[in-house]
Amino acid sequence: MSRLQLAIDVSDLDEAVDFYTRMFGTPPTKVRPGYANFAIADPPLKLVLFENPSGGGTINHLGVETPTAAEVTAAEARLGASGLETTGVVDARCCYADKTETWLAGPDGIRWEWYVKTGDNEQFRNVAVGADDGACCA
Repeated sequence: MSRLQLAIDVSDLDEAVDFYTRMFGTPPTKVRPGYANFAIADPPLKLVLFENPSGGGTINHLGVETPTAAEVTAAEARLGASGLETTGVVDARCCYADKTETWLAGPDGIRWEWYVKTGDNEQFRNVAVGADDGACCA
């Protein structure tokens, strides 16, 4: 089952982790310098926090996390067929995870990521496998 992802910028990561841990009743699944994420079962939500002392309280990006790469590819095909421009499906290392992903921009420039996490790593900055375009989340 897919789940919605909400990625927000927060001015104080420790304070935000404490707040969202108590709010959703679950600890983060990953905490790294300037970054934390939660896999919340109820409601089904992937909550990602990016520390940004000068821009806290803003949406970083939204996303849909899928269970398989095939679902990312199918979503990208459906989006393209409906006339929406995507980045195409790529394998990437970003936000301390290995992913298969595609990106698109909604009205007013809100960025959406359609992705599946395929593993963990220690890379924060986006690196497309075979390229270095930095187009991801931060």
